[in-house]
Order: sequence, then structure tokens, then C-alpha cells
Amino acid sequence: MNTKDIILQLRTQKGLSQDELADKVYVTRQAVSRWENGETVPNTETLKLLSKLFDVSINTLLGSPRQLICQCCGMPLEDSVISKETDGTYNEEYCKWCYTDGKFTYNNMDDLINFCAEHMATENWSSEQIQAHMTEMLPNLKYWKQSKD
Repeated sequence: MNTKDIILQLRTQKGLSQDELADKVYVTRQAVSRWENGETVPNTETLKLLSKLFDVSINTLLGSPRQLICQCCGMPLEDSVISKETDGTYNEEYCKWCYTDGKFTYNNMDDLINFCAEHMATENWSSEQIQAHMTEMLPNLKYWKQSKD
């Protein structure tokens, strides 16, 4: 789906007219019309307002052009698992299990690896395989790179 279709769909699902949406995000009705016709895309600040209003990520508003992953545990991110800041805005870098209410859950990589190995092991992936995979992957993620600095 394109941004124009997503905004139109979200607006109509919420039962808003173009004028009502425009008022809520501080733009003109004509701006909303241009978004829905595909002539323009909302600017960054407006995307943030739309994200909060519709309770979807900016990535979703833009048609999910990139696959987001948690920069702490590596989990693929969808709107239902993306973390939120204390003000309710999405933090599209982390899942809700690694970052909650403005705070990180894990400060130690070994704790995260051990927790995941214990809870994610299946007949196809042993806890040892999960530990090996995460030990290799996690140091490449933003959260763990920053914690080294």
C-alpha cells in the first residue's frame, strides 16, 4: 500500500473528514487532499502527529518501506510489538519487551541471551543454537554497539 492509500484508509476508519483530520494535525484540508491524491507526503513532524493520532508507526504510514528490527534483541518489528515512549509515541528502534516506559529492560547482553535461549527453544532450535546465534548477532545491533562506547 502507498502512503496516500494508508492515510485515506486510516482517516475513513476513524470516521474523520479531511477537514477534521487537517484540524487535528494542524494543516489545511488541501494538504490532506494532496496526501490522499499522492501529490505530496506529510513532513516529518506531521508524520509524528499522524502516527500518534492513528496509533500506527511512521513506517506503517509510509507503506512499510523497510523491515524494522529491534536494535536490542533483533526481533522483527510490527506495530503491535514496537515500543512506545512515555508520551505514547512509537520508538521504532526497539520492541516493547526490550524498551518499556522509556527504560531498557536489558543492560547485560548475557541476561538477554539466556532469557531468549530459555524461552525460545523449540525442537527445531535448541537453546545452544539460539545462544550461538544471538551471541553472533547482538553485538551488531545499535543498543549493544552504543553500550560498548
